[in-house]
Amino acid sequence: MISVTIDSPHPDIGPQWDDLITRASSNVFMNPAALQAACETNFARIKMLLAWAEDTGPRKLVGIWALHLRKVAPLWPMVLEALPYNYAFLSSPVVDPAFMDEVIPAFFAAIEKSPSLPKVVSLKSFDAECPSYPAMLKALAGRGIAPFILAETARPFVTREFGVKRSGSTRKKLRQDWNRLSACGTVDVVNDRTLDGARHAFESFLALEKASWKGVQGSALLSDSRDAAFVRRMFHNLAARQDASVALLRVDGEAIAAQVLMYCGATAYTWKTRLRCQIQQVFAGYLADRSDDRGAFRRAGHSGDQFLRRRRKLHGPAVGRAPHHGRHAGPGRHGKIAGLPHGSRPPAWLPAPSQPARPVPEPDFGVDS
Repeated sequence: MISVTIDSPHPDIGPQWDDLITRASSNVFMNPAALQAACETNFARIKMLLAWAEDTGPRKLVGIWALHLRKVAPLWPMVLEALPYNYAFLSSPVVDPAFMDEVIPAFFAAIEKSPSLPKVVSLKSFDAECPSYPAMLKALAGRGIAPFILAETARPFVTREFGVKRSGSTRKKLRQDWNRLSACGTVDVVNDRTLDGARHAFESFLALEKASWKGVQGSALLSDSRDAAFVRRMFHNLAARQDASVALLRVDGEAIAAQVLMYCGATAYTWKTRLRCQIQQVFAGYLADRSDDRGAFRRAGHSGDQFLRRRRKLHGPAVGRAPHHGRHAGPGRHGKIAGLPHGSRPPAWLPAPSQPARPVPEPDFGVDS
């Protein structure tokens, strides 16, 4: 038997979450530590739907779905938004596949029966290749709802079996770009997984973003004190559990590019990247998150062989429309990663090399330092 409880985010669920993600498809944005940060900073009003298996011995968590209570417009009624907070980019519930066909209908039934929850749910940004997606379509069909797809986008996923080219033109181009940077100083990639190291690296990312076009336009995280307070708390909560870190590309110890990573089960998710605009093309292929003990890795913008996971926005009688937020790393123009043009000069902010560029050993682009 499946029972569903509705609660505000709290840290007590952490051990059950850790157990669940070893069995279920991952969604980093459902991590209770991130949800708690949104509530603690009054960044979002969130309710967690927790599904429990009651007939398999001790009560076991078999599903979690966090929903955001919000108003689309000042005079509109409250709705439930499947994206739990701004800066979350995936709505899929985290469900034990052995209980999928029971948990998803139980979630909708709990929403329907709860006197405190709105009865309109805005559904968007679901992983179309996650087992919860067809289960959700089936549950909606059982209620006479036939949603249609508003939009479908593809996100690159890289695994040990797909997406990493060890030879060929892509790797050659990356080595050439690395050598150009190496002519300007000592280049390394660092990903400090300690709490203090991760927080320091996150501040480097925030500074890079603030100094970019986002800072000029006022859309950087540091441009809004409320946003800044939330993301700092969220990152701290996740890093304290070793569920977040920042990979830095450095020249002579100075960060020139940053990749913010969040970890969930066997998945490492690139949340945000930022770099000095002068080295954007060089950066695209470098910050790689290779497996630590979790067995997954990502390469930002990798253009080699990869499978694309579809992400969909739904619309139907009980599904509201809402704007899509967020920018995501993916293949560049024509799906290729371009390096600096041959014969081009190093970025102006880097010191001019005192000697011609020399080949250097290709680095190990691992996440651990």
